[in-house]
Amino acid sequence: MTEAANGSGQGTRQGRRKRRGEQLMVPRAEFESYYGRPIIKVPSWSAQDIAGYFFLGGLAGAGSVLAAGAQLTGRTTTATAMKVSSLAAVSLSAAALVHDLGVPSRFPNMLRVLKPTSPMSVGSWLLAGYGPAAGAAALTAVTGRLPRLGAAATAAAALLGPAIASYTAVLAADTAVPAWHGAHRELPYVFAASATAAAAGMALAVGPVTESAPARCAALLAAAAEVTATEAAEKRLGMVAETYHEGRAGTLLRAARLLTVTGAAAGLLLGHRSRPAAVAGGLALLAGSACTRFGIFEAGVASAEDPKYTVLPQRADEPSDLSRHSG
Repeated sequence: MTEAANGSGQGTRQGRRKRRGEQLMVPRAEFESYYGRPIIKVPSWSAQDIAGYFFLGGLAGAGSVLAAGAQLTGRTTTATAMKVSSLAAVSLSAAALVHDLGVPSRFPNMLRVLKPTSPMSVGSWLLAGYGPAAGAAALTAVTGRLPRLGAAATAAAALLGPAIASYTAVLAADTAVPAWHGAHRELPYVFAASATAAAAGMALAVGPVTESAPARCAALLAAAAEVTATEAAEKRLGMVAETYHEGRAGTLLRAARLLTVTGAAAGLLLGHRSRPAAVAGGLALLAGSACTRFGIFEAGVASAEDPKYTVLPQRADEPSDLSRHSG
């Protein structure tokens, strides 16, 4: 009995060792569809509202940082213009968010509690704190009254600005949408760089040429950072990065890169001596930033609509049948 049992055990182990080198006779089934329907819920957000909210919030937040820098370095005309721009942008951003929510009372209701684990809750509180600071900074700059209050408001808006510019990336990446969630590490850097490019473009468009040096430098750095961060995100996404190159999203993101690089180059090379060139470069940077936000939004929708972008990356992470059996 014991020998038989031992012999049986050795035979089983030898059989396992032989099967480790075997190959499947039938190829793995290729995934085509999930009964023709998406696996995850496609975002119901309006592209005009939410992608616009992403863009305008980024412009406002990064604009407050540039406004504070301009104020500190004596570029008062640019500082005032950027403060007014940030107030206008955050007002339109909040309006777009409220419009997408459908019922205006939903926004103040989100302020009833603070949930650090909820990007939407944190973002609502950021907007609630940033909006009044941006408003006070702009009002005091335009009227010339209450300079101390204006300085404090400018500093507060600048401190909250980076979070306002990038938290929407965390909000998008916190979903199950493959093109957003898969790039959760890089997406905040993409949004921050895009926001900086937009703010630099606004400074070039509305500020005097003699005060444009910081904006021109910021535009160049932002363009390089956006291209680098976007490429890193696409590398991490793998096959899901197809959604960044195809369809409406691909068209928008290609336009975004062309506009951003062209705008930064125009600002750097010509913006210091030609007002029309500075304005043209600034408008190109603003348009490029908007295309980036709308393009990433469209890529997310496309990745949610096609079930292969949900299923195939998960299969690639699973161990093969042979490796499971060989253990």
